[in-house]
Amino acid sequence: MTTSWNETKQIEAHLLGTANTGDALVFEAKLMLDNDLTNKVIWQQKTYGIIQQFGRRQLKKEIEIIHHTLFTQPEYISFARRIRLLFSKQ
Repeated sequence: MTTSWNETKQIEAHLLGTANTGDALVFEAKLMLDNDLTNKVIWQQKTYGIIQQFGRRQLKKEIEIIHHTLFTQPEYISFARRIRLLFSKQ
């Protein structure tokens, strides 16, 4: 079960909805006839999901580092006070 670069691009266009109408119809027909292609689409979709989750985790880590820096470093005390004031009950 090897996947060519063209096939990968077709699967991506299918998953992202970027294929033109004719190509999309041909690909849909291929999916109905080829179980291997269907499996490749499923695995590529799962791979995209894993990559998206990884990206979200990385972004969350970066945000936490920035948050920690802004609210604990002495040079940002004034900024932290202003932000806390914005969200405090006045």
